[in-house]
This record gives sequence, structure tokens and C-alpha cells, in this order.
Amino acid sequence: MIKMSEQNDMSPDKFSNVGSMFNINPIDILMYLLSKWYWFVLSIALFGGYAWYQYAKTPYYYSRSATVMIKGASRQMRSNGLDRFQTTSYTNVSNEILQLKSYKLMRDVVTRLNANIDYVVMDGLREKELYTQAPIQVSFVDDNRLPTRLTITPINQTVVHLSDFEKGTGQTLKTNLGDTIQTPAGQLVVTSTLYHTDEWYGKPISIRKNSLDAAASHFLGNLSVTQTDNDAAVLYTALRDFSTVRAEDVLNTLITIYNEETIKDKNQIAINTENFINERLVKITKELDDVETQIETFKLENDMIDVGSAASMSMSQKQQFTSQAKELEMQKRMSGFIKDYLTDPTKATELIPSNTGIDMNIESQIAAYNLNKLKRDKLIEGSSDKNPVVQELNKSLNAMRQNIIRAVDNTIVSLDTKLNEAEAMRGQAAYRVSNIPKQQRQMLNIDRQHRIKEELYLYLLNKREENALAQATTETDARVLDPAGGSDTPVSPNGRAIIMGGVMKGAALPLVILLALLFFDTRIRNRKDIEDATSVPFLGEIPKDTNKKTQKVDGKKQDIVVRVQGRDIVSEAFRIVRTNMDFMRVKSKNLQVVTFSSFGPGAGKTYVSTNLAASFAQTQKKVILIDLDIRKGTLSSKTKRDNTKGMTSYLSGQADINEIIQKDGVCENLDFIAAGPTAPNPSELLLSERLEELIAELRTRYDYIFIDNVPVGIIADAAITNRVADLTIFVVRVGKLDRRMLPELEKIYRSKQLNNMSLILNGSVSNKVGYGGYGYGYGYGYGYEKEGKKGWTSMFKKS
Repeated sequence: MIKMSEQNDMSPDKFSNVGSMFNINPIDILMYLLSKWYWFVLSIALFGGYAWYQYAKTPYYYSRSATVMIKGASRQMRSNGLDRFQTTSYTNVSNEILQLKSYKLMRDVVTRLNANIDYVVMDGLREKELYTQAPIQVSFVDDNRLPTRLTITPINQTVVHLSDFEKGTGQTLKTNLGDTIQTPAGQLVVTSTLYHTDEWYGKPISIRKNSLDAAASHFLGNLSVTQTDNDAAVLYTALRDFSTVRAEDVLNTLITIYNEETIKDKNQIAINTENFINERLVKITKELDDVETQIETFKLENDMIDVGSAASMSMSQKQQFTSQAKELEMQKRMSGFIKDYLTDPTKATELIPSNTGIDMNIESQIAAYNLNKLKRDKLIEGSSDKNPVVQELNKSLNAMRQNIIRAVDNTIVSLDTKLNEAEAMRGQAAYRVSNIPKQQRQMLNIDRQHRIKEELYLYLLNKREENALAQATTETDARVLDPAGGSDTPVSPNGRAIIMGGVMKGAALPLVILLALLFFDTRIRNRKDIEDATSVPFLGEIPKDTNKKTQKVDGKKQDIVVRVQGRDIVSEAFRIVRTNMDFMRVKSKNLQVVTFSSFGPGAGKTYVSTNLAASFAQTQKKVILIDLDIRKGTLSSKTKRDNTKGMTSYLSGQADINEIIQKDGVCENLDFIAAGPTAPNPSELLLSERLEELIAELRTRYDYIFIDNVPVGIIADAAITNRVADLTIFVVRVGKLDRRMLPELEKIYRSKQLNNMSLILNGSVSNKVGYGGYGYGYGYGYGYEKEGKKGWTSMFKKS
């Protein structure tokens, strides 16, 4: 029941951890937390209630999804030798995902759907987005793109009230549906929708116009575009929004605008290609005209239609002029021969050769000459040359011969001229023949350019038609496999998760606080803290009596709570301490003088000494209680004793022993000695021999002498009076003493500063579950209940 370790039984192993503060058992922590269950209940109720409130006021989020297949998708761009004007290409899936999540695309969606205008009504604590299901529609005439708010309340079929303007002064306006009205939010028109019924009359609808940027950012933040598989060209798009209809519209419109942008991009490529082809056609046409003009000029300059024909003609002319020159040369030589013959004197009487091929006129003259020559010769044969006829013929022949000679000379001159001309023409023809290869090369070069330009021209015309056909048959990159849709069950907020989170936070907060208080609270909490840190004998623990019933003597309250037949837990605790004191006789056979001390005021040593003395007196033992705290007289003041004579009076020699002893009106066998008047020299009085004399005398009169001493370490009185003590009871108060003082307490015990030192723990808490787990006196309280109030109210008393 009590730790009775001898002072010399202090091995180093046993007390190696005496200086440590304490060791915590997990079961002890659990029991400690269970004892604070009401804090957990309160915290869980508060946090759980707040979590429910947050859940109840958070708008529902719905999810809508659509599946899109990207046509011609490829993980990487590939080149496969397409010609330079090919407009089709592979589509990179990652790029398409980024395009679907682009800010510009979402801004266009918001603009087309007017999704930046919210129509909100209250559904309980949470807001509900109506979108196109609102009974009214607001059109802002002044599209200043600035956010604004107002409230519209339908009054009847044609009239609405406008109020709560964000930029207004609290004014309320009334307008007819379809009319344009000037408001603090700008000019706007309110029109009715198919949902405008009498059930909306009097219900305010909050209109919130957000900026396009804010609305686009909101939708992009709730949009996810993922690839269903690494190698698949199928994209899964999902959007979370307050309205299922708006989520579907945004997704469908997003895909539509994406396709429109794709077609626009492709058509833009085709348009750019067409412009390029047209520009090239203009340039090629001009170049082709230049080449054709060059061909025309070349033919005109070279007087030809075709190089081959010109070559043949030039060669023929060369041959012709060569033959003509030869003919003329022959005629010239024949004419020379004839002239030589005519001018030869030896040939004067001979006939002139004919049929020489010279000029026909000369030939006729020669023929006439030869005819006359033959006629003369025949006349000469019949007559003489004296014949007048012969002489006349001779004259005629001479004249004719001279004419022939002149005609030959003229022919020779004429032939020379013709020969020169023929030679000149033959030379020109030969020159043209020699220039034909050069002209042919030039013509081939020009013709080659012409063919290239013409082929390119025809190719561009063909590509222009192909481009126009491709532009007319352009298709989108995305094909919708599953249009936007989904469940009408909201995906958030998750009520169970939010409330469970609140409950967990509610449980965690007191857990953290209580554990922090437990680990950072260095005060003594229970008997286990003392036993783990010291080897001082432990007499017992006195529970805290929250229902203390003091007894009165002469109408004055006394601080004595133990009773003779008391079955309360406090009385039983003092009885256990009284029993345990007998075990202290191992070190001191005589235990008459018992002193009480502590580390400071407030430990309850006066309360303990008073009630322990009363407990001994109730066993028919003669007991005297001495207030030796002569400086303050705490015991005397609390017990309301006569303090005119006491210990100071006796120690100073102003009174004898019988004069200072007072009888107690509560306990029959309990006497009392007060502290007496305040003395100027308390230490000197306590050092006097009269203290030993007093104690010696009281030993003969009483079975037990209980001395309420001063705290240790504050003043020297406790050490001075220790010489008369047989047993020193050191009182430790729960929640008062710091555990860091326990090593000092162990030091006092080992150094024997106090005679036969032992401990009492005062103020223990009577919890059946809690940290420590020992109970009082190892279970002495079993079967006993506190006298007084019982029931549920006791559960909420602080331990």
C-alpha cells in the first residue's frame, strides 16, 4: 500500500530517471481524454453544426461531360513528302487540348451565350442558378463590360420592380416588360421568358452581371479536358457549374466554336493559298507575255517564221546563187572567148561560133553575120571580091562584126554585174546558213523559257481549282461522340464529407488542446507523477472535497471535515494516511512528533495537519496540534483560535505550558496551541531550548504532537524546528507544485534535511476514469460515494 524504500536502498539504476519529469502511458492518456468527454461533445456539436451550415449555404455544383474524337490526330507532327501547296496536315492532340482550354475560346463562348449574367434565387440557405429557366431576361443596352448587380421582382404579367443596385442609392424602380429603362446599372431592357408565370410574382431574382474575363476564368477553372488513352484520339471534356443547362450549353458551344475556329483556320490557309496562286498567275502571265514578245521580236528581226524553214530556205538560196554565179561565170568566159575570136585578125574571115550559150541577141546577130558571111563567100566564089555586092556585103559584115563585138562587150559588162550580184547574194545566203545554229540556240532558249512559264501557268491554274474545291469541302477536326450530358445529382458540396470533416475538426481541436495542456502542464496532477520522479515514501493522497462541510465551534467555522463515523471519501483518505503512518516506524520507533511542511504556501498543510490530528483524536488518542508558523499564524487564523497567548508567549517566557493549551470543541481528545502574538525575532525564539522543553513535556502528556510548520526554503524556521520532529510529512498540492521541483524534493530526502520524511498528495481529483488510473489509496474509495448532490450535474464539474 505504501512505498517504504529505505534510504540506503537507492541504487543508481533505480533512480537514473528520477530527474525525468514523467512517463506517459497510452492507456493513461486515453483515460484522461475520456474524462474530458464533454469538451469533445461540445466541440463536435459546434464544428459539426458550422459544417452543416456551410454545406447548407454552399450552392450545388453539377457536372456535365462530352466526348469528342479528333480526326486525323497524331501524337507528333509527321512529314510524308506532300507537295508544296498541300493544305492538309496531321492534328496534334495535345495542341487541341490546349486550344479547347484557351481563354479566347471560352471568352467567345461566354459572349455568345451571355453566360456572364447570373439569375440567382434563394433556395433555403443556398443560392440557385436559373440561367435560361429564369422568368425574365435582362439585356444591357450599355455594354460597358463592367460588373454590376441588381434585384428584379416580378409584380404581375407586365410589371417588374428593380432594386438593390450595386451602384445605386437604394432606389427602387418600376418598369414594364420590354421597355428600355435608365438605371444606376445603365440602360437595360427586361423581357419575359416562357417560364414567366404567376408563381414568380413577388419573388426577388438577383441579377449579377460579371465581366467577360471573370466569367471565362470561372468556366475555365471548372473545365477539364483529358485524353481517354495515351494513344487514343478521343477527348473527355467535363464542366462543373451551378446550372446543368448552362453547363451543357457551355460545353456544346465550346465544341461548336472550336470547330468554327478550325474551319476558319483551314479556310484561311486555303484563302492564303488562293491569294498566293493568283499573285503568281499574274506574275507568270506577265513573264509569259514577255517571252512571247521576245519570240515575236526575234522572228521579226531575223525575218523568219520558223528556224527550220529559214535554214532550208537559206541553204536553197545559197545553192541557187552559187549555181547562178557559176552560170554567169561560164557565160562571162564564153563571152570572153567570143570576143577574143572576134578580135583575132586571123579569124576575121571565118565564121563566128554560134550556140555558145551567151546572150540570145548576140546569138541572133552571130547567126545573121554567119548567114551573110556564107552568102558573101558564095558570091566571091562566082565573082571577085571587087564585086560591089561583095564589097557591100563586106561592109555589112564588118559593121555586123563590130556590133557583135560591142554586144559581147556589153554582155561581158552585164555578166560582171550579174556575177557580182550573184556572189553577193551567195555570200548573204552563206552568212545566213552559218548563223542558223546560233539563232537556233537562241530560239531554243527562248522557247524553253516559254514552255516553263506556260507549264507553270497551267499548273497554277490547276492548283487554284483544287484549292477552291478543297475550300468548298472543308470539314471539322472534332466529331462529337457523346453530346454534353450527365446526372442531375450534384457532385459538390459533399455533405457527408463536409460534416464528417467538421466532426473530425471538432474532435481534433479539444484533442490537440487537451494534449497540449497535458504535455505542457508541468504541475503535479496525481500520485503517479510523484512516484515516477521521487523515492520519498508516499503516505497517501487526500482528495479534493468539492462539497466540504465544515464544523462550527462557538458559532465559528472550523476547517475539520473528518468525522468519526464518516463514510465519505475524504474521511476515508485520512484514515488510510493514519494507517500508513505506522509503516514509518521502520525508521523511527517513536512517532509522537509529526511536523508538516511544503515548498510554499497554498499546499494545504494546515488543512491536512488539522484533519489528520482530528482523525487520530477520533481513535481515542490524545493529540495536540501546534501552530509553529509564528510569523503568520495560518493555523490559528483559519481555526479562529484565541491567539493572545501561544507559542511566542511560551518561547519568550511570558506564559507557561498550561496557559497556552486550548481545548478543541469538535474533537474530545484534540488540544491546540496557537502561534501567539507576532514576535520580532521568530528565528531566535525557535532556537531557544524552551522549544525542546515544551516538546519533551508534551510527549509525556499526549500520544501525538502535530506541528504545523512553515514552508521549506522560504525561511529557516522549518530547518530550525526539524530537531524536534520524529516524522516530517511533506504536503504536495495537486495543480500547485511544478514537477520540475520533484528533483529538489528528492534531494531534500536524500540529504536528510527533514527527519523521517514522507509525502502526502493533497487535492487529488476523484475521477473514476482519468489520467493516472490509480484511484485513491489503491482503491480505498471502492463502495463510497461523496455525500451530497448526485446526478448528471456532477459530470460537468471540472476535474
